Amino acid sequence: MLLSPMRYKGYVWPHNPRVYTIDYEREMAVHKTPFGLYQLQDLGRTNRIMEGEGEFVGEGAYAQFGQLATVFYSEGAGLLVHPLWQVSSAFFVSLRLEQEPRPDYVRYSFAFWEDNDHYTGLAVRDTQIAQEQSAGAEAAGSAEPLYHRVVQGDTLWALAGRYGISLSELVALNPQIKNPNLIRVGEEVRVR
Repeated sequence: MLLSPMRYKGYVWPHNPRVYTIDYEREMAVHKTPFGLYQLQDLGRTNRIMEGEGEFVGEGAYAQFGQLATVFYSEGAGLLVHPLWQVSSAFFVSLRLEQEPRPDYVRYSFAFWEDNDHYTGLAVRDTQIAQEQSAGAEAAGSAEPLYHRVVQGDTLWALAGRYGISLSELVALNPQIKNPNLIRVGEEVRVR
């Protein structure tokens, strides 16, 4: 199975990291009562932590790590797109060299923390705005729907950039796509 490359902000991995883990946690509180009893209180889920390890191999491996480090130094959250997991807004919180680098081989590890405020707030708001704009355009009859037939290597991220719309708008236009990280060759994707 050929997977699309992992992406974060403007950086595209030349090949996907070897290891990728996601930690899901729920915050709990314990309230002690008399006679040794206790009661649990669910405080809700916490942010997801996405960690991984990988290598850059071949000519320019260290330069490739340098490009990734440049993305690490850029401030703010960005969209993290993994070929199999859901897209999330995340902060790039750590990047680590796992050994002394060589020009042709660099082993590294990384960690991203999900940005819950952005993911649950802005992404939902962007989707609602896109749906309202789409409904308004269809009601006015001013915009004909435009579709793109998926070819090998296409991703929703790339299609959003190509057609000048946000990823959340593209997802809102295509409710038939259950997993935004998986589109199939020959599938019709609405882009307007």
